[in-house]
Amino acid sequence: MSAILHMRVPLFVPADRPDRFEKAAAAGADAVILDLEDAVSPGAKDEARAALRGRFAPLPLLVRVNGLGTPWHEADMAALPGKGFSAVIVPKAESGAAFAALCAASPLPVIALIESARGLADARGVAATGQVARLAFGSIDFCADLGCAHTREALLAARSEIVLASRLAGLAAPIDGVTTAIDDASAVAGDARHARELGFAGKLCIHPRQIEAIRAGFAPDAAEVAWARKVLAGGAGAAAVDGTMVDEPVRLRARALLRQAGEGAA
Repeated sequence: MSAILHMRVPLFVPADRPDRFEKAAAAGADAVILDLEDAVSPGAKDEARAALRGRFAPLPLLVRVNGLGTPWHEADMAALPGKGFSAVIVPKAESGAAFAALCAASPLPVIALIESARGLADARGVAATGQVARLAFGSIDFCADLGCAHTREALLAARSEIVLASRLAGLAAPIDGVTTAIDDASAVAGDARHARELGFAGKLCIHPRQIEAIRAGFAPDAAEVAWARKVLAGGAGAAAVDGTMVDEPVRLRARALLRQAGEGAA
């Protein structure tokens, strides 16, 4: 469970391409998501489900199933036990009896994808449902549902609510949605940094070429690390650092930045 709570760069791979499983695991991501949903055509669902296998790499292996109400959902869930998977990703998550029953019966921790207007309205209830370990944002599907642009400005309110819902439920910080650009590292890193600024702690990855850019976006930059060190060197109580008041909440932020940078923080 601990690994899925801290994964920052989970990489999707189509579940009907078992030839890519090991390659995805070796690409440097924190986790691999075998995708039975969007990456697999309706005619290949059975083949993809039959190809599911875990334990092919020493990192978290997750499965995104087809959503509640689809013809494939029940068979997808039935195929998960005993294969060594770490979690199941449930798309189009919304509160209600069906979702609660899914979570109660799930053999694995659930990562709930918020991908619709109703899902966003229900995000706090979804986050509080038993077996839900983390929220993630399905931003592309969300935009399709609302008819809005896939821009930072248009999605600011949705992202903020998902972060807040996670915090209120005591969950780990959520995982942001994908950036569709594959070869634009600056765009990927910029989107990751924006997500980190809002309180996300990871980002869904659709291609190995995005991995390092996502890591860079979530890592504090040199100026942030220098600021954090200076704040923590300033002693306890209320103090002034470079003309700015520093107290314990500011030090909490500084410690978090240093942890993100891979440094211990007292």
